[in-house]
Amino acid sequence: MFKNIHPFAVDLSNEIEIQGFVEKISTSFPKVDALINNAGSLINKPFLETSSEEFKRVYRVNVFAVASLTRLIFPLINVKGHVVNISSMGGIQGTAKFPGLSAYSSSKGGLIILTELLAEEFKETGPAFNALALGAVQTEMLEEAFPGYKAPISASEMANYILDFAFNGQQLYNGKVLPIATSTP
Repeated sequence: MFKNIHPFAVDLSNEIEIQGFVEKISTSFPKVDALINNAGSLINKPFLETSSEEFKRVYRVNVFAVASLTRLIFPLINVKGHVVNISSMGGIQGTAKFPGLSAYSSSKGGLIILTELLAEEFKETGPAFNALALGAVQTEMLEEAFPGYKAPISASEMANYILDFAFNGQQLYNGKVLPIATSTP
């Protein structure tokens, strides 16, 4: 479908690993056309039982690491490029919320606001920033959040959609949050 795609896995809870990743990228690739921040840390636990450290750990991956990676790799991103932040329907105001997902859903809401702010900050110079708020996709994380639930969309189907959006979505969107769901949750 697309040539020259280079997926990388990075432990986003480790700032030193993020810096090493960006250094590695900068020596191999002069420009980055699309950055897909698909960070996800989830704790499925009642709010009153969730410690501050557990809350911080989720935010460290879902918000702070995305901000760090985007900031560090920013000099490499093509001005006509696209940063796509993967959020969740749980992070959108007014959608269904589920007990036990307070840290996860609120962090994904924070990621949505960060996306909108970065789109505004760089609207004159580029790149474009958008968020995809995913609904149920059959992944390990969905199984952790909703044991036994069968999603209507497979991980590979959603990956194809995200990839296409990362390379084409900035032509029509900037600073937008697009809900991508066929059902709830």
